[in-house]
Amino acid sequence: MTILGIDIGGSGIKGAPVDVDSGRMLSERYRIPTPEPATPDAVADIVAKIVDEFDCVGPFGCTVPARVENGVVYTAVNIHEEWINCKIDDLLFKRTGRLVEVLNDADAAGIASLKFGAGANCEGVVLFLTIGTGIGSALFVNGVLVPNTELGHLSLHGEIADDYASARARMENDLTWPEWSVRFQEYLERVEFLMTLDWIIIGGGASHPEKTEQYLHLLKTRAGLRAETLGNEAGIIGAAFNAKHLVVERELRTL
Repeated sequence: MTILGIDIGGSGIKGAPVDVDSGRMLSERYRIPTPEPATPDAVADIVAKIVDEFDCVGPFGCTVPARVENGVVYTAVNIHEEWINCKIDDLLFKRTGRLVEVLNDADAAGIASLKFGAGANCEGVVLFLTIGTGIGSALFVNGVLVPNTELGHLSLHGEIADDYASARARMENDLTWPEWSVRFQEYLERVEFLMTLDWIIIGGGASHPEKTEQYLHLLKTRAGLRAETLGNEAGIIGAAFNAKHLVVERELRTL
């Protein structure tokens, strides 16, 4: 089954058709820079362009870097304030004419990881972290998602973790990966103080092998620690997989 997945990020909006049975992207992702300002209307226009780019009919899946409940966006930490209380699934349906399932970007990447990536064989309590502009989190208990966790907002040294231990913080403070790992170690210790975890999976841009080889061996956790294998494709794959039920429901209605 082929479903289009779209991942809305702080710097770019990208999408690709995905074989949701294998978790394989069926083409190179199509990327358009995120507009400034990144209001819901401006982003919806870009999403519509990406939908039109592919010969992929039917419902699609989409991520946003925010808390999403029943299609409504409730936070706007790294996106424009106009997103708050936006009924994003209705807006995207109006722009594209297609049903869409919208979820938090880290949740989508985590879903892809546990189905097709580094988390596929991880049991128990699994925390998936995306390291990029901020720190995104997705928590799973025995394979079931606990949606919309915001563990990137934990406090460290009077700052939120996003501002202290993200990849953006590394670049803003001109830290090497080993230097940054000291900060990220503090963050992991804070998380493991608050909850018992069986596995921690590191995703996002910091999961690329050329980066993890510089810092992963420096991290110490009680939980098992892995780097994601799907890279920046995880959000697209997870968004598409999460929309699978819309396709199934549509097909059942036609029987």
